[in-house]
Amino acid sequence: MKRFSTKNNLAKNVLHVRNKHIGQYNFEALIKTLPDLKGLVFENKFGTQTIDFANPEAVKMLNKALLAYHYDIKNWEIPLNYLCPPIPGRADYVHYLADILADENGGKIPQGKTIKCLDIGTGANCIYPIIGHQEYGWSFVGTDIDSLAVKKAEAIVSQNENLNGDIEIRLQSNSKHFFKGIVKPDEKFDLTMCNPPFHASAEEAAAQSLRKVNNLTGKQNTKAKLNFGGKNNELWYEGGELWFIISMIRESVAFADSCRWFTSLVSKKENLAGIYKELEKAKVKQTKTIEMAQGQKVSRLVAWSF
Repeated sequence: MKRFSTKNNLAKNVLHVRNKHIGQYNFEALIKTLPDLKGLVFENKFGTQTIDFANPEAVKMLNKALLAYHYDIKNWEIPLNYLCPPIPGRADYVHYLADILADENGGKIPQGKTIKCLDIGTGANCIYPIIGHQEYGWSFVGTDIDSLAVKKAEAIVSQNENLNGDIEIRLQSNSKHFFKGIVKPDEKFDLTMCNPPFHASAEEAAAQSLRKVNNLTGKQNTKAKLNFGGKNNELWYEGGELWFIISMIRESVAFADSCRWFTSLVSKKENLAGIYKELEKAKVKQTKTIEMAQGQKVSRLVAWSF
């Protein structure tokens, strides 16, 4: 198994060079695009415009403005308490996947709807298919085990003409499977992507959310609203992130001929050893690990190919 690992200016804590969200948010332009954002923007003690990132409504409104301004998405709504993703980090994942495809294409990123991607757990927000399609013109199949999330993601696609015809949302009826029941006979994908649940239990997810809000507010709260939201299946999985990815690797073996690259985000560095061990058992031909940085947060994606 060939293994490649890449670090990307982590000391500088910068996003991917093609990421549209490098630097400070342009609130003047965002407010012009979405006037409803104006009342939620304020100047902090450093004289910089910002929002209250502990306020779920402010985070959602910022996302709507970012999607409208940078990706020409005019209609984007998610249900209460569903995951409202931080868009800069999500965009990074897409851009690094583009680099993986470019490595096999003479350094040129393949674009257009002939590039077909599978997003495991697309959620009600449909964020990865939106960014991948709007940046590179790729076509997507998004999946989820939550019927309401599927319905809302379908609504986002249908209400934005520039997404219609290139993004399909499918319900995964068996929560134990990733590809089975989704990938059709003779269907081919260039890559899959997934942002796994980080936590092993609802209690662990709640504790982490509380720590996050306390850090954002500088206060010791005993009960926290999830500023980025999230339903149980979005935040936790029995056995945690490691077991989720191991299960995905094991199932990917049966779909080796259906996809060129399987990929997943990995939030916890200590899980890499177990993931590599499982990839060796699966006898994949090559793996790639790419580290990504956003502010003080470092994450990584692992890709494998048969």
